Amino acid sequence: MLKPNMHYAELRDSYLFARIGAKIKDYQKEHPEARLYRLGIGDVTRPLCPAVIAALHEAVDDQGSFDRFHGYMPECGAPFLREAIASHYAARGVALSADEVFVSGGASDELGDITDLFAHPCRALMTDPTYPAYMDASVMAGREVTRLPAGEENGFLPLPDESAEADLIYLCSPNNPTGAVYDRERLKIWVDYANRRGAVILFDAAYEAFIEDSTLPHSIFEIEGARSCAIEICSLSKTAGFTGTRLGYTVIPRELVRDGMCLRDMWVRNRTTKTNGISYILQKGGAAVFTEEGQRQIFDNIRVYRENARVLTETFDRLGAWYIGGKNAPYVWVKCPAGMDSWSFFDLLLREIGVIGTPGEGFGASGEGYFRFSTFGSPEDTREAASRLERLLKQYY
Repeated sequence: MLKPNMHYAELRDSYLFARIGAKIKDYQKEHPEARLYRLGIGDVTRPLCPAVIAALHEAVDDQGSFDRFHGYMPECGAPFLREAIASHYAARGVALSADEVFVSGGASDELGDITDLFAHPCRALMTDPTYPAYMDASVMAGREVTRLPAGEENGFLPLPDESAEADLIYLCSPNNPTGAVYDRERLKIWVDYANRRGAVILFDAAYEAFIEDSTLPHSIFEIEGARSCAIEICSLSKTAGFTGTRLGYTVIPRELVRDGMCLRDMWVRNRTTKTNGISYILQKGGAAVFTEEGQRQIFDNIRVYRENARVLTETFDRLGAWYIGGKNAPYVWVKCPAGMDSWSFFDLLLREIGVIGTPGEGFGASGEGYFRFSTFGSPEDTREAASRLERLLKQYY
């Protein structure tokens, strides 16, 4: 008799955002007239930039022409997009071959699929708090998971625990949920740790475009030694507004070899076996992101989100609240007031002022007592939410 994957039974009962959605639904049923200000789930609100829209329209027209029609695309990505991404890295001083770049349907897809490369048993190490998908994907695969606690004492940027056994290491910088960003020195410690142990770092760089500080690394491959121990997974979702369009890319250097097997070559075989590639239309839109005009336009949008972050962080400054993030990252991680737990704080904000954020407990035990606010809302909603937060919370902080 066929048995299901019983590891699914080990998952937590309620996925974080599903629980939030259920609470909102119940509230709206009781208060159908209420206006809600959503600073929770990190979906973007700015539309795709004009350069991308023009490229998408051109690609659609191509598909209606005998001369320019494209059928199946290369499974690992169209050369024009892989080369554009490699050139983007080169401008930051990171040398990549185009065939080390793999085009994907987004970071979430890739973070789940990439673990096909690693045998069982395989021990996964992730910081706590962490994005829930890392944990859930590891549990589904039956991997042993170790969580490395983070907190105010280390700025939510923990360093390796030499006593912890790890084969796969999940790092996200700028971090979701905390907005904390590893500097070069701390990231080098992680790279050296991984190389000593023969571990592989899965580096989630989905938010690198929000880094403003020129001293901070955008890519793990800016760190010496990373090419022999890291895979970088990136997304155009937050960088360029592709949350509804779905496009990303993964970098696997040729030097990443374990037990005589090149993981880059293994991933070529994986993609050519399990996928038929990303559509021509989407890849043309993605390539426009990396043009001079596209870069200027996407940063016009990112500046809007940075301004939202300024509005929120100045509000928390006036309240005297402890927080990190907001600068170099699109999330603000705030300590709940008066010893309140994070779900109680969620309920308070929803009930009293109609503001929605994300309880830190949903990201792990070390997130309890903290709360994540997203800066991806509209400027109008963000300003109104900040005003409401200040009026309500001045009695608590």
